[in-house]
Amino acid sequence: MSKVEDLIGSYVLVRTYSAGVYVGYLKSRNGREVVLASARMIHYWNGAAGVNQIAVDGIDDKINSRLTVPVETITLLEAIAIIPCTEKAQKCLEEFPVWKK
Repeated sequence: MSKVEDLIGSYVLVRTYSAGVYVGYLKSRNGREVVLASARMIHYWNGAAGVNQIAVDGIDDKINSRLTVPVETITLLEAIAIIPCTEKAQKCLEEFPVWKK
């Protein structure tokens, strides 16, 4: 099992205490503060049993799931889980259609 510091630069999924679930490239971590680059919020998903499956398989329901536009960087407070994504999940999530109004 790798330490979080070993994941710097990797594509990860971050679950926060109250801000939701995000994916992006891990830039830094200081306690519960996490900075992601090219970050997207997973606003809603259907087609995965939970965040663990998203990190492994991605999200297969592109009609009923919502991922926001990517932002250059975001600082997330109160991160409670940082999960490395597989190449399969990363490709799926980076190519996922943007949900916006």
